[in-house]
Order: sequence, then C-alpha cells, then structure tokens
Amino acid sequence: MRLAQITDDNGKRALVVTARGESRLVKGARTTLQLAKAAIEAGTTFKKLVAERGVGKPVDLAAAYKEGRVLSPVDHPDPAHVYVTGTGLTHLGSAEGRDKMHQKLEDPASLTDSMKMFKLGLEGGKPGKGGQGVQPEWFYKGDGSTLAAPGGDLLQPAFALDGGEEPEIVGVYLIDSRGAPRRLGFALGNEFSDHVTERKNYLYLAHSKLRMSSFGPELLIGDLPEDVQGVSRIRRAKEVVWEKPFLTGEHNMSHSIANLEAHHFKYELFRRPGDVHVHFFGTATLSFSEGIICEKGDVFELECEPFGLPLRNRLKFAKAAKVKVTAL
Repeated sequence: MRLAQITDDNGKRALVVTARGESRLVKGARTTLQLAKAAIEAGTTFKKLVAERGVGKPVDLAAAYKEGRVLSPVDHPDPAHVYVTGTGLTHLGSAEGRDKMHQKLEDPASLTDSMKMFKLGLEGGKPGKGGQGVQPEWFYKGDGSTLAAPGGDLLQPAFALDGGEEPEIVGVYLIDSRGAPRRLGFALGNEFSDHVTERKNYLYLAHSKLRMSSFGPELLIGDLPEDVQGVSRIRRAKEVVWEKPFLTGEHNMSHSIANLEAHHFKYELFRRPGDVHVHFFGTATLSFSEGIICEKGDVFELECEPFGLPLRNRLKFAKAAKVKVTAL
C-alpha cells in the first residue's frame, strides 16, 4: 500500500491510495497528515483506517505526475515544523566513494575518519532486539521549505561548488501528542548535496548538506523490504549520461533502521508534538564518485519498484542573493 498527495482537477488537495495496482481517492482525508492524526486518535493503522472508510473514484496518478499535480507525499501547513535530516556511512558500499574524497593515501594502512566511522557501524550498527548500537554520522539539511516536490526543481545555490544526486530511502515520521515518534512510511529520496565542498575538508560536511532535497512521489506504508534494489540515472536533454543500480535496505546496510531511528529520536528536541521528520538513511551510489559533473537542466531520476512512480527532479541554478547584516 502506498499514499500520494495531489491537487485534483479543481485545484484542491486530495489523498490517493495505491493498492493491488489500483489508485483511488482516500475518503475522509485530503492529506497524509490528516489521515495520520485520525489513525493515531482511533488507535489504528493506515491500512485498517483506509479499509474501514473505503475508497473513492479511481485516479490516474501517472497522468497527475506528468501534469505537475503530485506533491510531496507528506507535508506540514507550517514548513518550519518539518525537520529534514540524515545519516551517512550507513551502507556497505558507501565508504568507498566517501573515502576517495577524504584521503590522500599517504599511508595505505591508516584509516581516515570516514573509514573509522564506517568501521564502527560494521562492528556495532546492528544491535540485538531492544539494544542500542553505535551512533552514526548525522547531519541537518533544513526545514520543510527546502523540500522540492516530485518533478520540481532542485536549486543549486550560487555559492555552491557542485550539486549532485544521492539516491536514498527516507523514513517519514510524525510526533504524536505524547511526544512519541510515529513512522508514517518510507519513500524514495534524493539527498541532493555539494560533494566538491565536502571534498575540500570533511569538516565542511555540514555546509555541503544544507541544500534542497526531494522525496516521493509515493509513501510506502508498512515495513521496508530488507533488500531494496533500484536505479539512479541522470538525463541530459534526450540522453542518459549516467546510470547505475543502487542497493539499500538493511541487507545492504551496516546499521539497522531501528538503530538509526533510536539515535535520531533520543534527542528531546526531535520529539516535539506535531512536528514532522524526513530522515535520509544514506546512500551507496554517487555519480560524483565516477567523475560526473552535473549541469543545469539535468534531470535526476530514481526508480525502485516497491515505491511506485520514479522520483524526478531537475537541476536549476539559483541567482546570488544579496545579504547584508545590520546592527540595531
């Protein structure tokens, strides 16, 4: 079962459920957040609530996507109440690309900080049931205003040195009235980053991550498959200039999802009732690691069967902003 948010033919919000290959309107809710709050109040799940309420007329979700009417699968009326965050060095293939950026190989026997962090994850990222393992690398990307809708533009700031894709899975959460995180589902995500800035010095990681990102178009309800296989590609005009499979899911990760969630939500700041969290779980595939330089107008496309429609975003360059600090 998957959920998607769209604007209908009348320009109003609508919630769509896809199950058994058929997409239909959800009754009694126009947004994922409304449905989530109703499910929490009723003490039930998305699947049970939708089954109880029934569904409405069929929806051609692919056509709505083509027409630019598909929104992010979860949003908030106030974008300031959305945290966009992530964890890195969590995948069994992710250390190679990162280590190429960080080390000069003066001593092949030595470990960079990235490799040390990756090694910690290998050794303690998957604790037993109920346990808490080693904490991962963590970063902040922004609030909800930094999220581009599926099909929307990813703006590369004028001061940025690069803008490249990172195909990932995101977990999406709502903090309930008691301060407990409720996972709404999983989605495809493009954790767009500035890899050239990060390569200059790994301490610039925080700067390199303060960029836009995107997730969706659909939200997968329920558990994440252990072995997730997809394809990441870059389209330039009518050509595919780069394409490579990506692997994710716990089978291909050094950390468990539960461990990544535990270390994020252990902070009281991230358990504020009513807030939404969009958390990227890390990647193992980057076009940047293979020498690809993305250009204005390039379209990033992530495709993965369990998540329905592919996630597409176009790279656009932002104009320089004039910022002046004045004293009062």
